[in-house]
Amino acid sequence: QAQLVESGGGLVQAGGSLRLSCAASGIIFSIHNMGWYRQAPGKQRELVATITTGGTTNYAGSVKFRFTISRDNAKNTVYLQMNSLKPEDTAVYYCNAKGPFMDYWGKGTLVTVTS
Repeated sequence: QAQLVESGGGLVQAGGSLRLSCAASGIIFSIHNMGWYRQAPGKQRELVATITTGGTTNYAGSVKFRFTISRDNAKNTVYLQMNSLKPEDTAVYYCNAKGPFMDYWGKGTLVTVTS
């Protein structure tokens, strides 16, 4: 059974950093494009960053040059390094795996950035 488990969220002051991890199981990780999405209170879920099977990355404009997505196929894990965090980055962050047949989602990890 496919499962994505996020970790690394927490409370951080503005300007600080966090590193999110998403461990995948039950899927062939290397053939899935991976992504991070977030949902702030009262807002729709939005794309944060994606990384293809070949390592090509894409970022939302609001996080470009502050966040870095990476993947380790040997560990079936995708990461999101978040630097220079802002209060507006506060949200639940979700991991997504897009495969040839199905999409999978994790349950999310909460990131709270205080001013």
